Amino acid sequence: MIDREALETAIAVLREGGIIAYPTEAVWGLGCDPDNAAALQALLDLKQRDPAKGLILIAGDIHQFDPWLSELNANDRQRLSTSWPGHVTWLVPHNGRSHPLLRGEHASVALRVSDHPLVTALCAAFGGPLVSTSANPARQPPALDSATIRDYFGRAVHVVEGALGGYARPSTIRDLRSGEILRD
Repeated sequence: MIDREALETAIAVLREGGIIAYPTEAVWGLGCDPDNAAALQALLDLKQRDPAKGLILIAGDIHQFDPWLSELNANDRQRLSTSWPGHVTWLVPHNGRSHPLLRGEHASVALRVSDHPLVTALCAAFGGPLVSTSANPARQPPALDSATIRDYFGRAVHVVEGALGGYARPSTIRDLRSGEILRD
């Protein structure tokens, strides 16, 4: 069961430009408002992540990605809808909707629709997708519990307590146009 008060607090943090940490299917993630440039930069700084790499967006429902998918043909949309919600992140062509810090040096943006109950509740309450990147500083292992989050980041992030979703590894990353698997 999702704690409504904790959910409301997390959404307030996001709306104020803060960063949250939350469990996903396999590892803990860091998230922020994908339309807030200052929050995106703060997240990259916190992780010590190269901005050229880009970030993933996570949603609780495929329709939350409609602005990013508007230019896709029916076959591509079908390919996405048959794999989501699920443990697959797709690289879709950038259509001018994503902030440059989201896509990095790429002509695509990474999107995933999650079936993790807390993630879907966060996205529903926020009203759209969130940034989702593994909760770890560069060159450190991804956090698997909230204690590690606190060790890594102290009070710089708001922790939304919950359980991981049971997968042993982060999502597969695939390119929508080529079908190539970039991370299995």
